[in-house]
Amino acid sequence: MILGVAGGSGSGKSTVVREVVRALGDDTASVLRHDWYYRDLAHLPLADRGGVNFDHPDSLETELLRSHLQQLLAGVAIQAPVYDFSSHTRASGTVWVEPTRLIVLDGILVLAHAELREFMDLAVFVDTEPDVRRIRRIRRDTQNRGRTAESVVGQYEKTVRPMHLEFVEPSRRHADLTIHEGGHNRVAVELVITRARELLKVR
Repeated sequence: MILGVAGGSGSGKSTVVREVVRALGDDTASVLRHDWYYRDLAHLPLADRGGVNFDHPDSLETELLRSHLQQLLAGVAIQAPVYDFSSHTRASGTVWVEPTRLIVLDGILVLAHAELREFMDLAVFVDTEPDVRRIRRIRRDTQNRGRTAESVVGQYEKTVRPMHLEFVEPSRRHADLTIHEGGHNRVAVELVITRARELLKVR
């Protein structure tokens, strides 16, 4: 089965996903991240890559992700791409993903794509206050992606917030469950885990 986990950047999706996989076990659940599928911008000069709107659905090669989901559902392992966020290019390596009983599909826009929603047996939206999400994003991008706080804030104002309002926030209507305050909401996370177990048992 496919569990989709969406929500704004910095909402706590990764924590929710980690808790689901921890509870169900690596032999039962594996993760496929939408942001591995950002389009390779190696054809653009380095100075121009940062100007791309990475928060628009078109910035992701969703058609490749869809193909990989089909393979996993058919019982075939896939080699997912690896994205280098510092250079905005695809790395030479890949991520080996096994066709486990549960595939957790994680990404800010996974519920915004009808072609991804059609695969989902359970859809979750992680909702967290905007100021908390903004602070988390600044911390992540400065510490892990080699960016300045000024550039992160500029991108947030120019594309992240507008695209969140246009695409991410409206996609919550497709969710079966909403988790408020991300991974800190233990009751809601346990509810997701329980529901996933129930669906797996039926299968």
